[in-house]
Formats: sequence, structure tokens, C-alpha cells
Amino acid sequence: MDLPAPLIPGRLLRRYKRFLADVALDGGGEVTAHCPNSGSMMGLSAPGLRVWLSHSGNPRRKLAHTLELVEADGTLVGIHTGRPNRLAEEAILAGTVAPLAGYTALRREVPYAVNSRVDLLLGHAERPDCYVEVKNVHLRRPHGPHPTAAEFPDCVTARGAKHLGALSGVCAAGMRAVLLYIVQRADCDHFRLADDLDPVYAAGAKAAAAAGVEFLCYGCDVQPSGIAVSRPLSVVV
Repeated sequence: MDLPAPLIPGRLLRRYKRFLADVALDGGGEVTAHCPNSGSMMGLSAPGLRVWLSHSGNPRRKLAHTLELVEADGTLVGIHTGRPNRLAEEAILAGTVAPLAGYTALRREVPYAVNSRVDLLLGHAERPDCYVEVKNVHLRRPHGPHPTAAEFPDCVTARGAKHLGALSGVCAAGMRAVLLYIVQRADCDHFRLADDLDPVYAAGAKAAAAAGVEFLCYGCDVQPSGIAVSRPLSVVV
């Protein structure tokens, strides 16, 4: 997936009100950018971190700049939570996600369960439908007990817990359900649940796995020019 070019480099001054970030631009001046991430961004919001912004020429936008990448622990990290769905779709269609290969149809944002829309619905005339929920992952705690792990979530996520229940219902109805975690960084070698940050989600994930929900995780190569799903990561649930 290509990122808007060229991205604008700078230094993070502060991230606040969840969706705002003040940035000192390398070329001079400061801007307030939209921060497209509702999580805590643990480890990715310290003042002084290198960041990259995209710019929109849309005059209707209140903020012309969007925070896209943060450099942390020597690694570029994608923080835009709107990117993983497209990354997952591209990877599935390219055959990069081997467990999801072979389907002949792909639909986006299809209603299911109660007041929910599944991110991707894969279809095939000779297979049960496959419901795929995509989650953005950017948390790594290099000084924690699992320093090389990608972890999810980075804060309490009631919405994520709701999706686990919905996917369990899909399995009960005889269809296939998959939770696909997209890690927008390249310095992790496996994935695990951050059960200390959201024990309810962790318990729900274990129950969903017991109900037949599949858990997949893929890491990405991240560059200022673009992001690409590149490799599977082992999953600890």
C-alpha cells in the first residue's frame, strides 16, 4: 500500500485529546495534525519522537495534516488505524495470507451479528463464508516480560470484545471466523494478548478460540513510501 507522497517529517511535540498531535516540522514551523488512533499509543506518543505526516489539499478538512508514522526503538511504526483493512485486503488478494487463500469473492463492511459490520467477508461457492475482523497492532514493550512480542490491545477495548463474541456466533452458525491482526512494524517475532492491559479482552479471546475462531497475525514492512504485509507471526492466545 502506497502512502500519500511525499510524507512530511518532523518531531512530535505532544499528542492530546486522543485525536490531535502537535508537530514541529523539519522544514520549520509547527502544525496540529489529526491523529487517527483512538488507543493509548503506548510507547509511541512521547515528545521528541520522529514522526511523518501526510498532507491533504481538501479545503473542507479542519486539519490538513495526518499523523502516519512514528519512529520508536529504531523502527518505523504505522499508527493510522484506517490502514490495516486495506493492507489485509491487499495481502489476501495477493495470496500473502496463506490460510485465507482460495476464496473467489471479497466484500467489505458487511452487516452481521447485532449492529456490527464485519471488515471482510470472503466467499466461495464450495466453502462456508469466512468472516474476517481486522485489528491494527502497534504495541511492543521492549522493556516488558515479552520484549520481542507484538501485543494487542494497548488499552481497554469494549468494541474489540464485542467482535470476539460476534465471531464466536459465526462459528456456532457453521461458518468460518478469523481474527486477523496486522502489525504495522517490523521488529516483532510473535504476537500475544496484552492481558494485563485488558483482561476482559484476553479472556474473551480465549473463549473465542475455544469456540472455533481462528487467530492469525502478520507483520509489515514499513517505509515512508508505503506499508506492505510481509510475513506471518506466531500467535499466543
